[in-house]
Amino acid sequence: MIVVTGATGNVGRALVRALTTAGEQVTATSRGISAADVSEGVRHSRADLVDAESLRQVFAGADALFLQNGGTSAHLLNPAQILDVAQAAGIERVVLLSSQGVATRPRSASHGSTARAIEDAVRQSGMDWTILRPGGFHSNALAWAESVRTRRTVTAPFGDIGLPTVDPADIAEVAAVTLRKDDHSGRIYELTGPALTSPRQRAEAIGEAIGEPVRFVEQTRDEARSQMLQFMPEPVVDTTLDILGEPTSAECRVSPDVEHILGGAPRTFTDWARRHAALFR
Repeated sequence: MIVVTGATGNVGRALVRALTTAGEQVTATSRGISAADVSEGVRHSRADLVDAESLRQVFAGADALFLQNGGTSAHLLNPAQILDVAQAAGIERVVLLSSQGVATRPRSASHGSTARAIEDAVRQSGMDWTILRPGGFHSNALAWAESVRTRRTVTAPFGDIGLPTVDPADIAEVAAVTLRKDDHSGRIYELTGPALTSPRQRAEAIGEAIGEPVRFVEQTRDEARSQMLQFMPEPVVDTTLDILGEPTSAECRVSPDVEHILGGAPRTFTDWARRHAALFR
């Protein structure tokens, strides 16, 4: 049995599908999960990573765990407690979805140091572990869906600065492999897409996917910051804008890890846009 936390998210939902397709028994869990979120026959259970005790019943009978790093709520987690509950239930393997920022922004509380603390707990747990460090996701472009549907417009800062964003489906497939095979224990993988793409190029790819031109409007940093502060904490906003506007060489690097593990090139943003075109029409 494999427990997938964050099972209603972009990565978790795809991971549940990948594992069940491979014939694995899965328990899908998140704070608000329901039967509508999983395929028939997939066990699901509501639990909150912030409340380790809520996971005790979820972990019962499992031998592997996919653990999210908590995203913007990561500072509320007690990872050592979560892992203690997992070990008490008999779980021997954990795959952690962490962040590229652990390596590239180690002093950032929102992107580096908090995620590092969770990684350290995993490494020190005594369990077999694998850590996945993705950069930005292709699916971040879903933030543009409404403006594309209603105005055929994308508004974003730093229009011509590229990053090698990664498809959540690739992250999920890498996670499925590392959860099921023994030869990834003690490894850290950096997950990126196959090439750098800029916001302007992503807007063009969405336009091609829906068959209509999408206009790109470039924001200033201050304009983008004001907008992002409406739904993100200030430290997260500022570090995110630093990454988008002044990425380090490491953040621009295309990693070979997805191809090494899956045996094929990572999916492009254009491919992601085509698969999700209906969300932008």
